[in-house]
Amino acid sequence: MSENQNLLAEQRRALILDEVRRRGGVRVNELTRKLSVSDMTVRRDLDALARQGVIEKVHGGAVPVVEASTHEPGFEAKSALELTAKEDIARAAAAMAVPGSAIALSGGTTTYALAQRLLDVPDLTVVTNSVRVADVFHSAQRSGAAGGARTGAATVVLTGGVRTPSDSLVGPVADQAIASLHFDVLFLGVHGISVEAGLSTPNLAEAETNRRFVQSARRVVVVADHTKWGKVGLSSFATLEQVDTFVTDAGLSAAAREEIEEHLPGLLVTGRIADSGS
Repeated sequence: MSENQNLLAEQRRALILDEVRRRGGVRVNELTRKLSVSDMTVRRDLDALARQGVIEKVHGGAVPVVEASTHEPGFEAKSALELTAKEDIARAAAAMAVPGSAIALSGGTTTYALAQRLLDVPDLTVVTNSVRVADVFHSAQRSGAAGGARTGAATVVLTGGVRTPSDSLVGPVADQAIASLHFDVLFLGVHGISVEAGLSTPNLAEAETNRRFVQSARRVVVVADHTKWGKVGLSSFATLEQVDTFVTDAGLSAAAREEIEEHLPGLLVTGRIADSGS
């Protein structure tokens, strides 16, 4: 892997995590050679990834953490992960929003990052089941001149429902509200995405709400960083074939890209694609 000594820590850790998940485990000495960095640097990276809960350190290396299919991390826990990737994804996805259109934003930390980018797109009608996403737009409106709404500020519709650990509103109330609406584009965050399971979540009620979102959208854009690829939650709510575009980051492996392109009409990889040495 050439020049990887110059990689930012977050890029380097993304490469390490991909290697751990792809191979089922790695050794420190293998990573020092592959990344052209010191033993101490690799160990610091492994410590950081272990604190995030995505790997488990073992003697001489690391192995992936296998999550239960029903495990659902809270919003705060997820918001600290893959920050650069989420910003890259949000920037690219925001460019797909047409001024004056009706869009939907599901819950999640990536859609939360996207909401902040969409503040610059005028005259949107935004439907969301995310308390956090709604707060982004409402806070921007409150900060308008003389306390009034900003020119071109989005009209926001927040569905009702029962709050999940990720601060999404789900259940019959949310489902009924979404089913009666029609969106030009849905920006959808996911817990997991794979060829076999499609799009999935550990929350049964959220799966049904997301299913209604997909059914009500003319175009479905999935926004998810590379760590979501290959992850499977308890309940599937859509197939890959129902997705129009998958916006992800450069941490996604070349093999995964090839596999995704066989099933999706659109794959957009954002950010700097690092040399993997393969």
